[in-house]
Amino acid sequence: MSGTAELVNDSSEPKIHETQAIALPLSDSDLAVDLPPDGGYGWVCVASVFIINGFTWGVTASYGVYLAHYLSANIYPDASSIDFAFIGGLNFSMAMLVAPVVTILARRFGTQTPMLFGAVLLAAGYISASFAHRIWELFLSQGVLVGFGVGFVSIPSIAILSQWFEKKRSLASGIASAGSGIGGLIFSFATQAMIENISLAWSLRITGIIAGMMNVVAALMIRNRNKAIKPPQRGFDTKLLRRYDVFLLLSWAFVSMLGYVTILFSLSDFARSIGLSASKAAAVSAFLNLGTAVGRPLVGVASDYFGRMETAGVLTLICGFTCFAIWLPATSYGVTILFVIVSGAFFGVFWMTIGPICVEVAGLVELASLLSLSWMSVVLPTTFAEVIALELRRPGSRRDYLYPQIFAGLAYIVASGCMYELRRFKQKQKWREACT
Repeated sequence: MSGTAELVNDSSEPKIHETQAIALPLSDSDLAVDLPPDGGYGWVCVASVFIINGFTWGVTASYGVYLAHYLSANIYPDASSIDFAFIGGLNFSMAMLVAPVVTILARRFGTQTPMLFGAVLLAAGYISASFAHRIWELFLSQGVLVGFGVGFVSIPSIAILSQWFEKKRSLASGIASAGSGIGGLIFSFATQAMIENISLAWSLRITGIIAGMMNVVAALMIRNRNKAIKPPQRGFDTKLLRRYDVFLLLSWAFVSMLGYVTILFSLSDFARSIGLSASKAAAVSAFLNLGTAVGRPLVGVASDYFGRMETAGVLTLICGFTCFAIWLPATSYGVTILFVIVSGAFFGVFWMTIGPICVEVAGLVELASLLSLSWMSVVLPTTFAEVIALELRRPGSRRDYLYPQIFAGLAYIVASGCMYELRRFKQKQKWREACT
């Protein structure tokens, strides 16, 4: 069996201790060394992952500003709105698609090598996009190449914090995840300002240079504990796919990403559709990221206190309700800002909790393998969510984004059901183990 829960008899011991006591004939002193230190150099790794999130996912979060500009400026006359939606989706889906390859490369060459390569790809993607004259060139540069860069940089970093923290695992993940909010906040304002005052081309070049340099610095700072943990780091583990709890986790990831990408990329153009100016539309995207930056550490604290699955389930449900209760009736700048600040704290709950939940489902040793499957599961929704949203739009009507709003809300509500079922299954599994 690939899971660890079936093998555990003494629930008072930490999970990592149990997993390794079964997998390897280690002495008590070895086991003590292998336990996550819950601090030390781990906090440097938190800072490193914070920077990585800020200059990968935070930068890509500003694509909503680019999208609104592309849709209104008619820079590529042969392109449709669907083409531009695909480019934003490729930032995420290409990052997830390369996850198995990156996982294998990290196992063979270490954590830092693929991350440094990814920093170069990310910079090259934005810089080459500044010279694009045809839509297919933008697809390859700002879409595929940037997506590959994000994947090579971020994928190896995600499993790192769980190796360094146990009791404070969700707090560490929440702090590091806030980097994407800070990065998105900065780049949303900066991108709009650069487009208006310098040019679109120089906005892309400056973004690529800064993001590339900062990711190199972060990659050089990060350290893993693979020698102590000895994870298999499989790119595609079919044994895990046979498990019901893994299926539920991947279903939650798949469906929630439909709502996440729709909100992330649609808000700037939604703001313009209700009559707001370009600067206010950029501010909407920025305030969404501000909510992310403030909310994610708090979500980390709540996850450590109330439970990772419980927190993920509740917050996913809240995201769905806010789409219907606040975003749906929003027709003014004030209500829209209220929605983005409230939802910004929670709508990326997947990124805050996926690592710690993977540990609870499959154990620390199988973390990298399950994370690789998680990334693969979100390739399709991240690619097509905004495409679906723009297809659901009704341009020229009184409420252009009515159906995309409903689509996003329903996605989160359905996803919360998957997480609640996962929690129920794991509790039942623990009860059976206690009885035996």
